[in-house]
Amino acid sequence: METRKLKIRDLTLRDGQQSLFATRLSQAEIDKLLPYYENAGFYIMEVWGGAVPDSVMRYLDESPWERLRICSKAMKGKSLLSALSRGRNLFGYVPYPNDVLEGFYKEAIANGLNVMRIFDALNDIDNVKDSIKMINSLGGIADGAVCYTVDPKPTEPTEKPGFFARLFGKKAAESEKIFTDEYFVRKATEMEALGAKIITLKDMAGLVNPLRAASIISKLKASVKVPVDFHTHCTPGYGLASSLMAILNGVDILDTNIWWFGGGSAAPAIELVYVFSKKLGIEVEANMEAVGEIRTRLLGARESLKAFDLGKMPKPFDPLKDVLPAQVDALFDTAIAAARNGDEDALLETCHAIEEYFGFPKPNEIVKNAEVPGGMYSNMVAQLKALGASDLLNDAMALIPMVRRDAGLVPLVTPTSQIVGSQAVSVALDRKKGQPDYSNPSNQFISLVKGEYGHTPVPVDPAFREKITGSPVEKPYDVSSYRKPQNPTLDEFGGAPLAKNKEEELLLELLPTVANTFLRKRREEEYKATAPAPEVKKEEAAAAPEEPVTGPTLKAPMGGRIISIDVKPGDAVSKGKLLLVYEAMKMENDVTAEFDAVVKRIFVKPNDVVGTDAVLIEFEG
Repeated sequence: METRKLKIRDLTLRDGQQSLFATRLSQAEIDKLLPYYENAGFYIMEVWGGAVPDSVMRYLDESPWERLRICSKAMKGKSLLSALSRGRNLFGYVPYPNDVLEGFYKEAIANGLNVMRIFDALNDIDNVKDSIKMINSLGGIADGAVCYTVDPKPTEPTEKPGFFARLFGKKAAESEKIFTDEYFVRKATEMEALGAKIITLKDMAGLVNPLRAASIISKLKASVKVPVDFHTHCTPGYGLASSLMAILNGVDILDTNIWWFGGGSAAPAIELVYVFSKKLGIEVEANMEAVGEIRTRLLGARESLKAFDLGKMPKPFDPLKDVLPAQVDALFDTAIAAARNGDEDALLETCHAIEEYFGFPKPNEIVKNAEVPGGMYSNMVAQLKALGASDLLNDAMALIPMVRRDAGLVPLVTPTSQIVGSQAVSVALDRKKGQPDYSNPSNQFISLVKGEYGHTPVPVDPAFREKITGSPVEKPYDVSSYRKPQNPTLDEFGGAPLAKNKEEELLLELLPTVANTFLRKRREEEYKATAPAPEVKKEEAAAAPEEPVTGPTLKAPMGGRIISIDVKPGDAVSKGKLLLVYEAMKMENDVTAEFDAVVKRIFVKPNDVVGTDAVLIEFEG
């Protein structure tokens, strides 16, 4: 009988670092690992997409395209390289027309990308169908990802029913189950019919419990002909056990990370999957000796990320050399027996004992109860820390289910995870300041509620939509109205265009705010490298002291960066007039006048970074 084989998609260089270290792994650290990845034998390596294009520009001042090219050159075609794409949103936060999609996919494949995992945050098939067809036609492999999510928890009534209502009234009917096994299978078969060559059950929040993993994976295997991939996280404590269940139920590809980047809010470690598979007589298609070489060097990479490390460091383990204590080795056998018997409680208890022995983090009950993905959690922690509001983390996490429900029960995966998470933080800040909920909806939250991201799994309450958008009517995004961002000529840098080639133009289209800053730095560096040395100016007289602020002011609702300013000193503005746009937690926010006034002074300029309650504009008294 032929030995069954399990293919591996390694997530270490993309999703692993995003989930555990807020996507701060530099190219210099990746360069140290790539020579050993070449012979690791992974079926697929995920190296791009997700938060990488944004973060490497925003935080590391590096080129996303260069990262893809370097990885492709190093692998020499020995493993497929994959990226994560948000369907019609690509890596950005707005829907794009087909010419932008096709231009991006063409450039990505030309630079070494093989597999594009395509998903839509709303599981709206209309948002992925064109991407699947384009990737296939351009010679890539379209991987259709179905985003797993759960039905909302029952909402407690704000008022208790009266005595007679309790005595004679019917019990509140349970909400209709939306996210059934059949829901996910239907989405998968629709993607396969469109041309998806791989189907992924994408469990971005780690909420697929073991019995549900067994149920869905077995039904997917029975319903689609293409390979089935399982992607999950360990944050709530299901990841390892559910991965074992997926293996037992015939999954073809499993997403894992290498030891120091596994577990916690990331996907399971390949080393533990290898131990389980060996006991099951399943061959893991990876060179575990090469994996060991990567693991040795990955420890240094993790140590370089101490400032962003949210996890607990596991103890060292080499499954090829280390002999486990008999009682620990027996835990793997006990877990397999429990999985085969469908004893979920025993399976989870045993897998948690295995993880505890190796020193992986315990299940995160906050994340589990709030039903959020690990990457979203780590980003929220980093963002709140930057805002100086870390004390609001628990409040913001507790608000996520409410915000999600209000927005149409959207699955939490980028960009909806970022939109909902940022809005939950904003509501927590509203409550701390004694303001009504949703006093400061981001532009992206407004677009989501309006309907511009597509059809939500359940309709948004028209009354809530009117509260947020000003109209109860759903309004889809019209891609025909899309306008490419300007590519200005930078006179201060010798008349160079901001974006000088196709790949830079795409960065400007997909991530305009971040790319603007990144590209300006590149043009400045190029200009300084060729421009003559500036003349030394005589010391100027000291500036007059700043006039004290005496009039009414506009203050920043939360820390962020100024994107644009729409008024100037002397302008008369009426209530509701747009004053400026600022970015906080990757979300753009319009700031409007709260009363009729005349602008006296403006204290900020585009690209300035400001703190919460910083004075932005002073009005005439």
